[in-house]
Parts: sequence; C-alpha cells; structure tokens
Amino acid sequence: MTDETSQLLSDTAEKLFSDHVTKNCIIDAEKGTWPDELWSEVIANGFNLILVPEELGGVGGNWMNAGILFKALGRYQAPIPLAENIVASYILSLAGISQPTDSILTILNGAFVAENDLLSGSSPRTPFASYSTHGVVLYKDGSDLKVGLIEIDKNNLKDNNNIALENRGHIELDKVSFIENSKVDCDSNLVKKLGALMRSNQMAGALESILTQSVRYANERIQFGRPIGKFQAIQQDLAVLSTHVAASSVAADYACSSMDKGNPDFAIAVAKSRIDDAVSVGAGIAHQVHGAIGFTYEHGLHFATRRLWAWRAEYGSGSEWSKVLGEKAISNGADKFWPSITQGDLDI
Repeated sequence: MTDETSQLLSDTAEKLFSDHVTKNCIIDAEKGTWPDELWSEVIANGFNLILVPEELGGVGGNWMNAGILFKALGRYQAPIPLAENIVASYILSLAGISQPTDSILTILNGAFVAENDLLSGSSPRTPFASYSTHGVVLYKDGSDLKVGLIEIDKNNLKDNNNIALENRGHIELDKVSFIENSKVDCDSNLVKKLGALMRSNQMAGALESILTQSVRYANERIQFGRPIGKFQAIQQDLAVLSTHVAASSVAADYACSSMDKGNPDFAIAVAKSRIDDAVSVGAGIAHQVHGAIGFTYEHGLHFATRRLWAWRAEYGSGSEWSKVLGEKAISNGADKFWPSITQGDLDI
C-alpha cells in the first residue's frame, strides 16, 4: 500500500472507532455484551483481512498497515478481537487457507499433539475465546510444521477474563478434526513473535491515549487558582510520559517495518521490552496526574491502563524479551555486538 493509502486507512479507522467505540460500548463489552455493530463495521471495511493476499480474498496490505490498526485499537480500547483476527488470518494465509465466511478467529497458543490429523491439547487464556467461532493453531506434526483451522466447540471452553475484563478462555481439545490444515515454512515461535508485535502496537496506542487524557485533565483541573498543568512538577511528569510514548510508538513502528523487511526478531524483542518499561512508568504518571478521580470506574482512564497492564504480560513479558536479547548478544560475542545493534539483527 502507498503512503496515500495508509493515510486513508488511518483516517477510516479513526472515524470508525471514534464513532462506535463509546464509553458505554466498552462498559457493555466488559459486562459480556458483544459489540455487534462495531464488529460489523470493522468487517465491512475489510480490516480483519488487511494482511491477507488479494488472491485469497484479502486486502493485500503490509505490517505497517496492520500497525496502524493495532495502534488505533489500543488508542480507543476497542473491545473486539480485530488484532487477533488480523494475525490469525495472516497465519492462515501462509498455508494458503482462506478465512471462513462470517467467522471470528482467535489464536490458539499452547501445547498440542497431532495424531492421524486429529488435534489434542490445551490453549489457556485464549483471546476472546467465548466469542470466537474458529481457532487457528501452529503445531508440529512429526517433523512438519503445520497451520490448522478448527471450529471451536463451546462445550470444551472454560470462561475467564483478564484484568481489563477481556475474555481469555481456556480451551481443551481432544482429538478435534481440522476444517483445513497444511504444511507451512515458518518459525515455530511465530505465534509468540506475532503476538508480541500485535500487543506492542496496541500498547503504543493505549499509551498515546493516556498521554492525551493526562494533558487534557492537567489543563482543565484548577488548583490554587490555576490549571495543575502550570505547575512544574506536573509538567515534568508529563514530559517524562511523553518521551515514553514517543519511544514506544517508534519501537512499535520499527517492529512492523522490520516484519515487512523479513528480519523482525530483534525489533519485536526490543519493542516488547521497551514498551513494557514505558507502561510501568507511564501508567503510574497518568494516575498520579489524575489523582483520586483516575482510580474510579466512572472515569475513562482505567480502560487504557488496565489494558496496558494486561497486554504487557501476554506473548512474553518485557523481562522475558530482554532476557532473550541479552542471552543472544552474549552468545554472539563482543565482536558482533555493535554491528548487531546498528544492523538491527541479533539473529534470535
């Protein structure tokens, strides 16, 4: 997609989410009501197929385009599994499998065993499992790595939610038949890496949201006869928050760009670890600026901060990815350390 098309995608996403992701929409979703109108609009615009090649019925976009949508989801805290559907449909496309009509996909991530083309295993804390019709799994079948598409049987599902009240169900599979499956040539850790890329971008978007809310509140809240944003201590906190937000956005963009170039491992590890640090500092600053009101359910700040706290733990914490970076840097040796930094490739 050209830059012009990317701008159009960004504008369309902003308009759609600003119109449909209201405070009541998020609250209703947290109470278990599926946002059908929002999801229908997303599907009508083809957002879920942004990474699927045109020959498989998709949009034929790239990861930078997907990053635009991931960030918008985080910025608006949209309570739908669009990010998961984008990644799941991409994984299917690697095996030449099309997404079923009128389906809601989720990503299965756990320990699986395949025998006679029947899948067994468990997928704990599966994103939006209760609302999903199909699951996409990357699994080993002997020496082969395969992508499989299965129908989700709700009888094999135990409901659960994360701290943001997003559905994270536990799915048990016992000799489940595939709708389709096929060999694929990719990294066996692809799901974790793409999940980290997805969540990094969503967190970057949510960090933008808490910065916007904090600056607005600091300019509106009057104390001792003037806005609290005029006080140097508040200005310093907001400056620190803004630097973390900027760094997170760049790290997320770099990960998407590296994915498009085919060498994403280093950039994804950096993004997840760097943005984890930003969340630790940034969410605290946002709540400090808002004071007691920021901790109430009635105020909207927590919709972003609870998601930040939940998302940073998924698909590898920041400390996990930092450990991966450190171990790889050590194993590569001192001579390769600086070149690996400048080239953005530790060959993880």
